[in-house]
Order: sequence, then structure tokens, then C-alpha cells
Amino acid sequence: MLEITNVTKKYDDFVANKNISLKINDGVLFGFIGPNGAGKTTLIKSIVGIHEFDEGTITIDGYDIGNDPLEAKKHLAYIPDNPDLYNNLPAIDYLNLMSDIYDISESDRKEIIEKYSKMFGIYDVLGDFVSTYSHGMKQKLAILGALVHNPKLLVLDEPFVGLDPITTKQVKDILRSLCDSGVTIFFSSHVLEIVEKLCDEIAIIKNGEIIVQGKTKDVTSNKDLEEVFMELLGNESE
Repeated sequence: MLEITNVTKKYDDFVANKNISLKINDGVLFGFIGPNGAGKTTLIKSIVGIHEFDEGTITIDGYDIGNDPLEAKKHLAYIPDNPDLYNNLPAIDYLNLMSDIYDISESDRKEIIEKYSKMFGIYDVLGDFVSTYSHGMKQKLAILGALVHNPKLLVLDEPFVGLDPITTKQVKDILRSLCDSGVTIFFSSHVLEIVEKLCDEIAIIKNGEIIVQGKTKDVTSNKDLEEVFMELLGNESE
């Protein structure tokens, strides 16, 4: 589904990503972790086509994000850590806007919106303005808006920031359910406990380079992820 091959991203005074390679299959929930400034967001923005990169290739469902970005983007959805959701629109209008962008038919969008809004517990408030939504409701609306075109890859940057325990549990269940249906999810997070319990596979990045990757159970072995993380990164600040 997502294949990153020898990707390098350079800025004037440093290299943000150094020869990164990852291969993530269909239906995998993949956690991407590392300290601040390690290169997580840079790689994410390269995956979704916001940043150009200097070397390597990134393909989504076989489509090259560099050479065929429009086709590749049809197969992915991206939610940044602070998504803009148009507070002055009712939620249903926001979802229809997202559907229009991807040219989703009236019947298909109705089915998708009803399915996920009921799953997310916001079906009865779709007529309310986005400005009235709590942070957790906005996060679920952002995920719903990203799913209107049935993407095969969902990319999220810090999806659990600011969520209360109940909403965190709901979002975790949503992500797991999506993966079980075949969607591939790639997300970064500083919440190591969630990454360890939720993700099928993980990678740790340090100074722009992947220093460990694999199945979560293999990476952690008989330790918890926080212990592994600290051993690999020493006393670097989060």
C-alpha cells in the first residue's frame, strides 16, 4: 500500500530525512515515533505530497506521489495535528464540501457519511455548526471528512493530542475498525503507550534516520515501548 524507498529531504542547513525506506501493507496500523525535530512531520508531508523531496520514491497503492500526484492523492487522506474545519459551516456542509472535492455522488456520500457519523457518535449533530463542536468531536469530524472518498491510506499527525480519555478510546476503536476493513493507517504520536497497544508495526526515527522498525511485538520484545525508546534515544528531550 505505502512504499517509501530511499527518500532524502534536504534543507539549506540540514538533512531532515536521510535515505528512509519503509514498506507498509494493506490493513496495517503503523506508528511512527521519535523526538521533536527528528523528521516525522517532514516525512509525513512528503508522503502526502505537500513537500517535494530530493531523492527516492514514495508510492501509494502503486501510484508515485512525485510523478503522478493527483492519482496518488485519490487513494490517501491526510489529517494534520491542527486540521482546519471551517467553523462557520454546519458539519454536514463541511462533509459535503469534502465530497464535492472528490466528486463523490450524492448516493455514495450519503451512505459514507451516515455509516461513519453513526460509528463516531456524531450523526445527530451533523446539522450543528463546527464551532459548537468539542475538540474531540472536531477530531472525529476531521477523520470522517477524510474518509468520504474511501481512501486506502489514512495519514495522521498526532491524532490524540488534547483528547480526553473517553474520546481517545473512541478514536482508537475507530482506527482499529478501519484497519480491520482494509484501510492502512500511518500516524505519528508522542503517546508511546497508545502506539504500543494499538499499532501492528512501528518505526522510530532519530536525526532524520530510521533507527529501528518492525512488528511492535518484535521491537518491544520483553520490554515496554517507553523503555526501548529511551534506550535508543538516550536522554534526548521529547
